[in-house]
Amino acid sequence: MHIQLSDYFNFNKLLRFSLPSIIMMVFTSLYNIVDGFFVSNFVGKTPFAAVNLIMPVIMILSSVGFMFGTGGGALVSKTMGEGCYEKAQRLFSLFVYCTAIIGVIIAVITFLFIRSIAISLGAEGMLLENCVTYGRILLVSLPLFMLQYEFQSFFITAEKPQLGLVITLICGFTNMILDALFIAVFSWGLVGAAAATAISQILGGIIPIIYFSRSNSSLLRLTKTNIDGNALFKACTNGSSELMSNISTSIVSMLYNVQLMKYAGENGIAAYGVLMYINMIFLGVFIGYSTGTAPIVSYHYGAQNHRELKGLLKKSLIIIGIFAVAMFMIAELLAKPLAGIFVSYDKGLMAITIRAFQIYSFSFLFSSVAVYGSSFFTALNDGLTSALISFLRTILFQIGAVLILPSFLGIDGIWLSVVVAEAAAAVMTILFIIAKKTKYHY
Repeated sequence: MHIQLSDYFNFNKLLRFSLPSIIMMVFTSLYNIVDGFFVSNFVGKTPFAAVNLIMPVIMILSSVGFMFGTGGGALVSKTMGEGCYEKAQRLFSLFVYCTAIIGVIIAVITFLFIRSIAISLGAEGMLLENCVTYGRILLVSLPLFMLQYEFQSFFITAEKPQLGLVITLICGFTNMILDALFIAVFSWGLVGAAAATAISQILGGIIPIIYFSRSNSSLLRLTKTNIDGNALFKACTNGSSELMSNISTSIVSMLYNVQLMKYAGENGIAAYGVLMYINMIFLGVFIGYSTGTAPIVSYHYGAQNHRELKGLLKKSLIIIGIFAVAMFMIAELLAKPLAGIFVSYDKGLMAITIRAFQIYSFSFLFSSVAVYGSSFFTALNDGLTSALISFLRTILFQIGAVLILPSFLGIDGIWLSVVVAEAAAAVMTILFIIAKKTKYHY
């Protein structure tokens, strides 16, 4: 049975509709992790630290595509819910074209200044050279990486989440195979890892462009469009929470690296890198569900189906609650084997990583609430509330915690700061949901 945005959703339909998005986000995280695995085990600890040091910069830049995908996708879904399908096509095209142009500009500027950026993050010597090498190769594919992020959201809006999943799988397997070939077989080291990732990102951007440029069976197609300043502003403000979340997460990662360098040196940065890889997979479940169901929320909000909107929120909170408990239990049980995949060659690093897992895993009990809440308000086209949740979660609470707790608890305070920040963000999100229920009738 084909599920459409206009259908009424029970638990089974929600999970079926969001499952491709969940798998897509998890798999996207998984194939990004492959770089870390091969670099750590075949190239060395310093190149592995370089990847973790410069990657937040790349993720900050790529978040522009996520902003247009989530913010623009909510606006396009709402427009379709109002019955204006031709306008929705023009808006979709406008957002894609703008992302491509902005991506090229950002990539060129960053390519010129990547060395200075790496130095400002504390890189020097071989660590600095590795950061520059890895970063510049990924900047070549950045515009298409931004489009890949954007199309992940638009495939859901176009009611083709399965197609988005297929493309993600193609890119993922391409990255994995090329990693093994370039690093393990050809011994190209860090250059091979970066090249494998760049090629997979290029595929992730080009394949959807080809699909949406031709006649297709989805709800969307790239067409001629015109500049609509109000729509661009609305998409940017509506998607600002996702932009802020990605940017602030990366900024916080940089701050964590600074603190870890102070308390544990290069081992601390490497351990944090492993944590972030696993965190990407687990949060991918929450993000995948949230983005997968967002077009449904937007559609029914545009169609003024208040009863369905209320049911969607209630069911979603139950689902993400179950996911949260499951993620916590898995993280606790698999702390040692997961750490061993990356750093079993170094006993000291292994011990730090396992300890970090055991503390950090408690954050999964709370992070799902803020992730879903931010996406839910974006789907309602309330970018301000969504952005505020993201700001509190990833900037105010995390920065405050990581600056204060290590002074009392040492390196354990760094791992615990994420737990404290996520718990505080969950409380604030629930308060926002309660405060806004009259306005949005959910």
